[in-house]
Amino acid sequence: MEEEGRQLKVLNALDSARTQWYHFTAIIIAGMGFFTDAYDLFCISVVTRLLGRIYYYHEGSAKPGSLPPNVSAAVNGVAFCGTLAGQLFFGWLGDQLGRKRVYGLTLMLMVLASIASGLSFSDKPTAVMATLCFFRFWLGFGIGGDYPLSATIMSEYANKKTRGAFIAAVFAMQGFGILAGGAVGIIVSAAFKAAFPAPPYSVNAVASTIPQADYVWRIILMFGAIPAALTYYWRMKMPETARYTALVAKNAKQAAEDMSKVLNVDLKPQEEFIHSKPEQNRYQFGLFSKEFLRRHGLHLLGTTTTWFLLDIAFYSQNLFQKDIFSAIGWIPKPATMSALEEVFRIARAQTLIALCSTVPGYWFTVAFIDKMGRFAIQLMGFFFMTVFMFALAIPYNHWTHKDNRIGFVVIYSLTFFFANFGPNATTFVVPAEIFPARFRSTCHGISAASGKAGAIIGAFGFLYAAESPNPALRDAGYPAGIGVRNALIVLGCVNFLGMVFTLLVPESKGKSLEEMSKENIEEEDEEAGKNTEMANRTVPV
Repeated sequence: MEEEGRQLKVLNALDSARTQWYHFTAIIIAGMGFFTDAYDLFCISVVTRLLGRIYYYHEGSAKPGSLPPNVSAAVNGVAFCGTLAGQLFFGWLGDQLGRKRVYGLTLMLMVLASIASGLSFSDKPTAVMATLCFFRFWLGFGIGGDYPLSATIMSEYANKKTRGAFIAAVFAMQGFGILAGGAVGIIVSAAFKAAFPAPPYSVNAVASTIPQADYVWRIILMFGAIPAALTYYWRMKMPETARYTALVAKNAKQAAEDMSKVLNVDLKPQEEFIHSKPEQNRYQFGLFSKEFLRRHGLHLLGTTTTWFLLDIAFYSQNLFQKDIFSAIGWIPKPATMSALEEVFRIARAQTLIALCSTVPGYWFTVAFIDKMGRFAIQLMGFFFMTVFMFALAIPYNHWTHKDNRIGFVVIYSLTFFFANFGPNATTFVVPAEIFPARFRSTCHGISAASGKAGAIIGAFGFLYAAESPNPALRDAGYPAGIGVRNALIVLGCVNFLGMVFTLLVPESKGKSLEEMSKENIEEEDEEAGKNTEMANRTVPV
């Protein structure tokens, strides 16, 4: 085909390259960043109640101390605010300076902020929470940068046959990070429980929270620095991606040299091809220009809205699953446990969900994304999330009876399974494939930031919404909410909207990045390629 003849030889070589050891190395190097991301974002849910017991205990109270609503919202949500800012900033920076030059910076920021989070100083509650929130914001800022950079780097290294699986495999390391958050919580709390036995709160309120419990939450938070630090050296050794070097930096010779080394192929650059292209033509349009909006406006709307809607449901479920487990009686009432017993039970429940549904869901996506396609998996995932959320919500009172609790946990686990074998993975993959190289990192960052805006709504909104209208069943200091049942109904409606907006997302299975972004198509070819372009869309434009 004439269009294919115009593509750079180095890009064709990347698209057709056989899967090699370097591809798996890149998955591990990028994936360890996501392992750390997930660990750092979700481990806070393991220790939230412990923080309340340590710093907000009121003498004579029938219930253990709990974080005030505003403090709990800040501790749970501040990292998401940092992540949103980091996704926008580092996404833009990755297109301006190159993927590699800012890749190590995000990781180092994550390491330093993880350690600092655990070193939050002072014994006064306000000071501890303020410093914890400050460092978790910057932790989130580093995590945010990892989203667009890891996705873009992996998409630009991969061949078109297995690109979806490679990007999804990087993201699937999130599942192991969530699993590690629960596992570390179990190990640390069990070790301290064995070394420092304590009675339940109802037996002895003061003795139920041992002084050493202050070390437990710090160790759990600081552990996230270890996998990130171990990956730093290897990130620094990765070369810049050939697509950025060739298409954005306009250095085909360097691109060919870099890829020849890592892919063990002999590539001769078509330097004259790049320099012969007119610098000011129609496909050199700017971000958010009329031409960009005409070509990619609906695509960007699709990636931002679907990620936004998904994260409202996904993060509200993940961060507050301990409240749902308590509501159905899977975790005993706080007063019947010591502080460390409560950490152990919450961590165990989180680990069980991750092991049975979250981790398998991610790897089902890796296995099937290049067979079924992104669009089908995303639509299917949203559909089953909607069905299972309503199945939990409508007969909610049925699930609260002791004999039915296992059924509740099974259906709840299935919503996680289809989130991960569905939109949680595909919303990460698609924005790294469908936009031009010079905007790819920025557009992925915008899409991801939209998702984190949804996560903030999920984290903050569900915190209040899930509270019972009955004052006797509410946590101290919280206003009346709509209850868990109605909150689940709202999340079911959100998932249904995700299904609708998925219709705006194009299918990229089996296509090269340049084919999807129309990067190497000249103006005169555009009319001839209109029918093909329309076939790539899932809705008419």
